[in-house]
Amino acid sequence: MDPDSSHKPSLLERLSHWLMREPEDREQLIDLLHGAYENNLMDADALAMIEGVLQVSEMRVGEIMIPRAQMDVIDINDAPETFIPFVIETAHSRFPVIDKDRDDVIGILLAKDLLRHYAESDSDIRGMLRPAVFIPESKRLNVLLKEFRSNRNHIAIVVDEYGGVAGLVTIEDVLEQIVGDIEDEYDFDETEDNIIREKDGVYRVKAGTEIADFNQTLGAHFSDEEFDTVGGLVVSRFGHLPKRGESVNFDGFQFNVLRADSRRLHAVRVTRLSPDEAAQLPLV
Repeated sequence: MDPDSSHKPSLLERLSHWLMREPEDREQLIDLLHGAYENNLMDADALAMIEGVLQVSEMRVGEIMIPRAQMDVIDINDAPETFIPFVIETAHSRFPVIDKDRDDVIGILLAKDLLRHYAESDSDIRGMLRPAVFIPESKRLNVLLKEFRSNRNHIAIVVDEYGGVAGLVTIEDVLEQIVGDIEDEYDFDETEDNIIREKDGVYRVKAGTEIADFNQTLGAHFSDEEFDTVGGLVVSRFGHLPKRGESVNFDGFQFNVLRADSRRLHAVRVTRLSPDEAAQLPLV
């Protein structure tokens, strides 16, 4: 018996065979990859990651950066006792450090380096700063990812054409374009409804839920003339892209952010408030 007759082709061999016809452009490559998926040569996660890699090669930093207004920064002129609670609250590992003006980024402070502040009584925060890396908005993400890996750097300050600070981008932001969002206990299964009742008066709601559907399910009366979705309505009331744990109350409801990333809101927990509760909670 031929020993090779029992050989089963590996996933790589099957995929190579499927892709033997060389694609002429990106669209043909995508079609071939989808064909490979439909023929069970790769799973959905692998397909999504390959598409993410292709997408990163075409995207630029300005498309995914955290805007200047939403950057969590530390002013070097503030005492550590003033900004350390802010460091703990935001829970970032790295912070841009400015000298009064957000356009004057003088370095990057690693949260772990603040341990020296408690260990050494004469520690100097300015001396703890790492050099800041400045990049243009037009830099391609695949180039930036390569630089992040080669320089062992995880954060870069994005500048506009005039040299002003436009925002920041981290290696996590780039990788998220490839592997997608990290799932947590507040993620919805794709088959689940947009609105899930947790208990009386409390609901989990996808940010993409249409306001008309929200009104019908919860008996609300929000207008959909300006915003189509619950996410758009909630973000407008915050006045900024909120982070997980932030909450806002209006029109008899409290909206608590369950899941959000640097670009958009994903899910909120909605609680119907009594008139007394609505009067006691602060407005945003």
